[in-house]
Amino acid sequence: MKDPIIQITGVSKIYDLGRTQVRALAGVDLRIYPNDYVAIMGPSGSGKSTLMNMLGCLDTPSAGQYFFAGEDVAKMSDNQLADIRNRRIGFVFQSFNLLPRATTLRNVELPLVYAGVRKEERMQRAHAALAQVGLADRAQHRPNELSGGQRQRVAVARALVTQPTILLADEPTGNLDSKTGVEIMELFENLYQHGHTIILVTHEDDIARHARRLVHLRDGLIESDRPIPRP
Repeated sequence: MKDPIIQITGVSKIYDLGRTQVRALAGVDLRIYPNDYVAIMGPSGSGKSTLMNMLGCLDTPSAGQYFFAGEDVAKMSDNQLADIRNRRIGFVFQSFNLLPRATTLRNVELPLVYAGVRKEERMQRAHAALAQVGLADRAQHRPNELSGGQRQRVAVARALVTQPTILLADEPTGNLDSKTGVEIMELFENLYQHGHTIILVTHEDDIARHARRLVHLRDGLIESDRPIPRP
């Protein structure tokens, strides 16, 4: 078996809110392997968002260990953590987070601008990412000229343009109608079939069923972690 790309052991997260403490995670063990397709579910307050932020190196544990590609995240410098967030993990959010006045191409290109990639290569990779999500003919459109599904495809292209190891998707169909949500999940399936590792946070059973593995959280703990049977 391949080594895990992500391994967290005994991870807890406690937030201090004035005189009270909130334990969002209470000792989580989880392994994610290359080309895994994992759905994370759980009721409100179960720790889904905290776990997602932890996996994306957007937050740090109060206790426990997190290894990314065999390296201890706690020992990484700020630059190393930024490199993981900018190059090795692609983020897809429910709200798209697109710049309204920028073209589709510019929105997709932006992570490469921040990474210091030269213009010619940026253009090539941004065009390729748009083609990958079926929007090659929408490069000069702005977000308000696109449907909700097309805007989410742009967000996926932006996540892919850095050629990341992992895609982290937080409620990626939450702002979409059912038909468009299915189309986005078909896109994720295609990415998975081409070797991407996908971690999906959702509260919708029908969306979770697209994954190959279901991790269910409750009260900051993993209640179950099981494969999802294919139809």
